[in-house]
Amino acid sequence: MTTSPIRVEPADTPMTHRQRINALIGLLLGMFVALMSATIVSNALPTIITQLHGTQDQYTWVVTATLLASTAATPIWGKLSDVFSKKLLVQLSLAVFTIGSMLAGLSTTVPMLIGFRVVQGLGLGGMQSLVMIVIASMFSPRERGRYQGAIAGVMSIATVAGPLLGGVIVDTSWLGWRWTFYVCVPLAVIAMIVVQRTLNLPVIRREVHIDYAGALLISAGVSVLLIWVTLAGKNFDWASATSFGLVALGLALLAVSVWVESRAKDPIIPLYLFKDRTTTLATIASIAVGVALFGGAVFLGQYFQIARGYSPTAAGLLTLPMVIGSLVSATVSGRLITRFGRWKGYLVAGSVVMALGFGLLATIDSTTDMTLVGCYLFTLGVGMGMTMQNLVLAVQNTIAPRNLGAATSVVTFFRSLGGAAGVSILGAVLSNHVADLIAQGLRAVGITQTGSGGAGLSNLNELPAPIEAIVRGAYGDGTARIFLVSMGMALVGTLAVLFIKEIALNTLNAEDQRRAELIEEEIVLSAADADADLAHAVTGDAIADDTRPVTSATAEVTGSPDAARNS
Repeated sequence: MTTSPIRVEPADTPMTHRQRINALIGLLLGMFVALMSATIVSNALPTIITQLHGTQDQYTWVVTATLLASTAATPIWGKLSDVFSKKLLVQLSLAVFTIGSMLAGLSTTVPMLIGFRVVQGLGLGGMQSLVMIVIASMFSPRERGRYQGAIAGVMSIATVAGPLLGGVIVDTSWLGWRWTFYVCVPLAVIAMIVVQRTLNLPVIRREVHIDYAGALLISAGVSVLLIWVTLAGKNFDWASATSFGLVALGLALLAVSVWVESRAKDPIIPLYLFKDRTTTLATIASIAVGVALFGGAVFLGQYFQIARGYSPTAAGLLTLPMVIGSLVSATVSGRLITRFGRWKGYLVAGSVVMALGFGLLATIDSTTDMTLVGCYLFTLGVGMGMTMQNLVLAVQNTIAPRNLGAATSVVTFFRSLGGAAGVSILGAVLSNHVADLIAQGLRAVGITQTGSGGAGLSNLNELPAPIEAIVRGAYGDGTARIFLVSMGMALVGTLAVLFIKEIALNTLNAEDQRRAELIEEEIVLSAADADADLAHAVTGDAIADDTRPVTSATAEVTGSPDAARNS
């Protein structure tokens, strides 16, 4: 990190409580738009691919491109928030996302659409990390629990609203699939205006060393590994030369990035963060939670549509018990955390309940009563609500304010990474298991060919009734294995959570903590200066010129606490 003088320009006036709430509304609106855009194309993709004359491989990449870009960009946005204006970065990420959305809607070929989805993903990665970072800057860890319900509600509702809205838009003849991208633009613009008018945080001005090599190597290494888990089992075998080559390349790039980060003046991911036990264990838990949540939840829609025969819109509505469970548990646990200042018990309980929810879902098949399925999903949602936000809270409460952005983005990054890997790995497990179940079912009725293993919604209704029943039953029975694997990963997360040490929640937000630390350092420095002057006076030395070196604590600071800790 550079030791050049730092100047922190103050906000015009301190933010009032009302301004902070208004800023929170703008931030959550931006998060809602970004998360909804990531899922809105799921029900529209069959129509998009058909009209743009795409292939099945391109179908996968329309989704994967955004996931890759957002995951790789998350730690970079987080690190930039430690050295640049958070307000400007939030607006920039929204602008990048909006531009990507407009261009995606104008696409005339699938490769164009994939490229513009990458641009969308870059903005999405910024919103995923920056919103949590800015909220931590405005609200203390103790106070933040009061707003966890709103945050969890936005995340859950966006996940469900996306596919629902996408299905409605595609089914509306006078709109068409392009509006699945355009519809997010006005909401993103409104979010930018609200943030501009209400967010009022200090701006850091200093010489910055950007770790371009680290950013490039981390993004490249992660992208290669995500490409591997996405394509392996589909485009090439897991045990093949291509598979081994991609793994070797990805690991080599990440190994070089670790070497570069250990020597960089201002690394994208400071390695010393992992010396903190809470950060390391929360990272492990985040990977496990990401695999379980993203990997398992993605296949719920497939279960409802293929195994149970519901429409895309109905499939989205059937996930509401999970959303309600998450919203209720996040709200209740957050308020209790704010009231009593204790958080680990809720984190442990949430991870256990989440594992239980996956365990219950691992018992479903194609004939399970839908009321029971709804109860299982509610249980899973309760666990989710108490787990996801509290992992971030635990890290933000422990880490030094100067590393708030980097640490928050690390947790978010590894959760997204686990989710990306989970979708691909669990998808391969499901595909192979369903193929075996279909083959067994066909042999039972005297049919030896297994070509129906690739049947889905597009041709399921064209199959003879007996074969259609076999395929639906295979998807219903096979999905249970996905949730069984998810339960195993959730238990890994529970084990990591058990070893996290609970630290009392701080009652100061990140900016106030920096101000308090700066005042303390200035008091210590003033005492040292007084002792030095006294020594000069006692020995009779002239004090004509003060040549003592300038330290970070003597940096020019006007109304903000960021300086000393960021030098």
